Amino acid sequence: MTTPSSIVVLGSTNMDLVAYVAKAPARGETVTGREFRTVPGGKGANQAVAAARAGAEVWLIGAVGADDFGVRMRAALEHSGVDTDLLRTVEGPSGTAHIVVDDEGGNAIVVVPGANGTVTSLSHGDEALIGTADALLLQLELPLPVVVDGARAARARGVRTVLTPSPAQALPPELLDATDLLVPNEHEAAALTGLTDPRAAARALLDQVPEVVITLGAAGCLYAARGAEPLAVPAPRVRAVDTTAAGDTFAGVLAVALTEGRPVPDALAWASAAASLSVQHEGASTSMPYRAAIEAALA
Repeated sequence: MTTPSSIVVLGSTNMDLVAYVAKAPARGETVTGREFRTVPGGKGANQAVAAARAGAEVWLIGAVGADDFGVRMRAALEHSGVDTDLLRTVEGPSGTAHIVVDDEGGNAIVVVPGANGTVTSLSHGDEALIGTADALLLQLELPLPVVVDGARAARARGVRTVLTPSPAQALPPELLDATDLLVPNEHEAAALTGLTDPRAAARALLDQVPEVVITLGAAGCLYAARGAEPLAVPAPRVRAVDTTAAGDTFAGVLAVALTEGRPVPDALAWASAAASLSVQHEGASTSMPYRAAIEAALA
């Protein structure tokens, strides 16, 4: 049995308010949905759940509000095995994500940060916890200065940093300097580089970070590292029901695979299998597979 890897996630916790529709409304249009759900989500919480279900010991640093959503999200994280000791509860509402999912599995999302916006600095306890990890997972739904602080804290302590640059925005050099592995999707890679070809975008990103994985949806992913040939890994062919949090599933599971010492091709195949399992079910964290299901899919 592999010793569980230790992963800290510094990131957001949102309650996903999900409307399922045949076709997403255009501007000014009203459509009738077929179902509505509230599902615990947020990019940080999603990656934490994905990593925990894949077999890692996981801690989440962030904040929820003093509302029912906050209580429910903390309970959901703990149910999936995520340690929430450093997940703060603050006055005011929790973060929310307002999601429309169409019948082709595509989605459009509006995020209202709520409590996530209060996470502007790290405590000594946060920094100490980061120093114990095999990897730190970061995204961009918390204020950018604390994301930079987290990356710097990890770099200073020799901890591998994995950054998902979402929502897409310009990244300060000090964040890129402290990032070991960047995991954008193809749209985020294009936003960062101005290049729509994934291979060209990956080459450009290697000027700023040592390793890049660009996720390509149903087409799989592209891995690139300095001094090595790019590696394309196809995704399993499945029917997508809901692609929400597929990228977070990929990032969380990839971090587990790499920190367990799996070779890069195996780690990418493992993460791709997990993401393909997640898109076959509705919801964000609720759709994420456990380790046994990932292993069975690859077998």
